Amino acid sequence: MSEKNREGKRTARERLQEERVAEEARRKRNKKLAVIGVVVAVIAVGVTVGVVVQNQRSKPDTPVAAPAGAIGTKNLVIPDGPANAPSTLVIYEDPRCPACGSFEREFAPTVDQLQDQGKVYNNYHLVSFIDRSLGGKGSKYGANALACAQDAGKFRDYHDVLYKNQPDETSDSFGNKATLISLAKQVPGLDTPKFEACVNDNKYSGWVSAVQQDFDKSSYKSTPTILLNGTPIYPKKGDEEITPDNLVKWINEANAGKPLGTTGPGSASPAPTSTASESNTPPSP
Repeated sequence: MSEKNREGKRTARERLQEERVAEEARRKRNKKLAVIGVVVAVIAVGVTVGVVVQNQRSKPDTPVAAPAGAIGTKNLVIPDGPANAPSTLVIYEDPRCPACGSFEREFAPTVDQLQDQGKVYNNYHLVSFIDRSLGGKGSKYGANALACAQDAGKFRDYHDVLYKNQPDETSDSFGNKATLISLAKQVPGLDTPKFEACVNDNKYSGWVSAVQQDFDKSSYKSTPTILLNGTPIYPKKGDEEITPDNLVKWINEANAGKPLGTTGPGSASPAPTSTASESNTPPSP
């Protein structure tokens, strides 16, 4: 490997790490500001705030409707790839998360290739906490649009397009439904009246809220959170930094001696409900 290539990979890893640290700092800062705001609001209108908080807590955990093919005990996970692949990659992402965007832009070609080779089954948890931290609706609307694309059998293609065109997290461009619909034009067969209505009607808003509630109850507090067969691998696995080459190596090592998935590229089939892909329980050390 040339010195230039090594430097490029090092820079990419540093960028991912810096963005993860920056996002965590923003999350903590925004949480503190939110707490201060709540305290002030309680002093001013304590009774009203109490009613609002109670109403939020009383929201049902199980959504009325879930996108086609969603899996898990509450149908909160969107699967992608061959369900009978020997390895499972669990990915928690927020559409507005800049570190998620960096990860996807660097790793999506590798992940897509691994799926098409029958080596890995992806399980996506589409969380939306950045709206809560920064205001706006881009996380929720983006997650809903991805669920609409899942209905159309175009999740992977639309997912890749969404992250390639991700705006700065403070601009909240995904809070404009017209932007989400316009991006669908880049996915053959997705730009339809049914998809447009699904996005405009925010059809899966209850499902999106339930996914976020599930994330809130988990031990995972930032995005992206990525698990390979239950083991965290972002930003590193053990002492090794995550890179596209290392991801391929880790999955090949995990798959050694096991048959590859056979359900076809980009496909998703139902999976057993007891897999690590559907559990928020952190892996054992």
